[in-house]
Amino acid sequence: MNDLDWWRGAIIYQIYPRSFKDSTGNGVGDLKGVIEKVPYIANLGVDAIWLSPFFTSPMKDFGYDVSDYKNVDPTFGTLQDFQQLITEAHKSGIKVIIDQVLSHTSEQHAWFEESKQCKSNAKADWYVWADPKTDGTAPNNWLSFFGGSAWTYDTKRGQYYLHNFLSSQPDLNYHNPQVQNAVLDVLRFWLELGVDGFRLDTVNMYFCDKLLRNNPPKDPNVPIQGMNSSNPRAYQSQIYNVNRPQNAEFLNRIRSLMNEYDARTTLGEIGSVQDTIGMMANYTRGTNKLHMCYTADLLAEQKSASFVQQVVSNIDSNIGDGWPCWSLGNHDAVRFATRWGTGVKDKQAFNKAMLSMVVSLKGSICIYQGEELGLEEANVPFEKLVDPFGIAFWPDYKGRDGCRTPMVWDNSESAGFSTTDDTWLPIAPEHKSNAANTQLVDANSVLNYFKEFLSIRKQHPALIKGDIEFLRTASDVLSFKRILDDDVCFVFINMSEQEKELELEELSTLKRSFGTVNIKNNKLTLKPWQVLIAKSK
Repeated sequence: MNDLDWWRGAIIYQIYPRSFKDSTGNGVGDLKGVIEKVPYIANLGVDAIWLSPFFTSPMKDFGYDVSDYKNVDPTFGTLQDFQQLITEAHKSGIKVIIDQVLSHTSEQHAWFEESKQCKSNAKADWYVWADPKTDGTAPNNWLSFFGGSAWTYDTKRGQYYLHNFLSSQPDLNYHNPQVQNAVLDVLRFWLELGVDGFRLDTVNMYFCDKLLRNNPPKDPNVPIQGMNSSNPRAYQSQIYNVNRPQNAEFLNRIRSLMNEYDARTTLGEIGSVQDTIGMMANYTRGTNKLHMCYTADLLAEQKSASFVQQVVSNIDSNIGDGWPCWSLGNHDAVRFATRWGTGVKDKQAFNKAMLSMVVSLKGSICIYQGEELGLEEANVPFEKLVDPFGIAFWPDYKGRDGCRTPMVWDNSESAGFSTTDDTWLPIAPEHKSNAANTQLVDANSVLNYFKEFLSIRKQHPALIKGDIEFLRTASDVLSFKRILDDDVCFVFINMSEQEKELELEELSTLKRSFGTVNIKNNKLTLKPWQVLIAKSK
């Protein structure tokens, strides 16, 4: 892989540090724990890791409320620990991408502490402040992701401040050039430390409408995306509080900074958007914005072959020279083994098929920790919840704790995650049968299958950077070919519990590259959840 272009088609392993490995015995994962598991990560065959926030934070939203962008929270270790992590990862050929939560800060950030003092201090305009309406109510109808108004009144300043998330997460004012410069300085700080890229949280939420116009109601014919239907925010069209055109302009400045350093990348998260395709295209086309983006499209409840084909085709045909990134899960989504796998008889075959599917698509791929083990969503009882989102909307929405429970390294009491039983979230007992140590010695495990599949993928350049062309074969079978110059790979995945027979003229010219399916003339039969990779003879 060309080093400058390493991110294109890369497999990125997402680590949620709190839940990955605890090195101190306090029940919370940390950076030294990640360092300890670098050999495991390297053995998977992934190209990079993405670290969720580890910066100084009061942890009201578990790190997505940053109070110091340039330091490590003591919960996770020290800046020296992070530098050691970069060193060890790079020694193992692993790139390091870190989360950057730049649309808002913690209320405890020094910038906000100064901003709220009065209307005339040096940082008075660093956040989105607005006067009350004449009746004292909030400036407009914008709503928070966590329920209620997106505005909170500050008695000292005598104004409301905007927060798209918790009231403890005030939104920065990107219309102020000083804010833009300060944020770019944060990115430069980490680039100088040697990080290989940034995952930019809610990259479409940097700017809001200067006039603070009310959001209109959502078109009832447009499906809700990125939110639970119990959330009132889902019924507004998010056109003034977020998704503003100035976002794309600021991305030019980010890209200019990234271009000062060799082989660095940006991965943007696009959330709460009705036109995800248009925004992904806008944010990644050309060479002056983001390197790649991902959306929540494959985090939906649908799981059919036709659904996946529709999503991927729509983005591929509209993104131009932009580059997508795909994932089936992350720290905010119900694990795909539950979301798509509930009711499936052969869970092991299902997990293998879904992992094969996502890493074969055109684009870069994010794999969330535990997916390589086939972990399902943990059942966390209400009294054990810590996620403010889940607490606010229980029981209609159970929050994000179920996908954030600690990794299961072995089947001991604390699952090899910690030396204490008192972990920050309970270890899911049902996960222990999927522990990494038992899967490593099981030739038929999901983990070993995943490692083998990634190894095969690296042998086929078309599966990494090639174009994609979907084929018509059989219902419930996802069929496509990846093409890079003279290298052509055919991918067939039975996404059902029924045996499927395929007939395709090109089959007679193919030879099996991965999978146990035999091709006879122009026909083949796929067992439930079976995968075949084939190449021209």
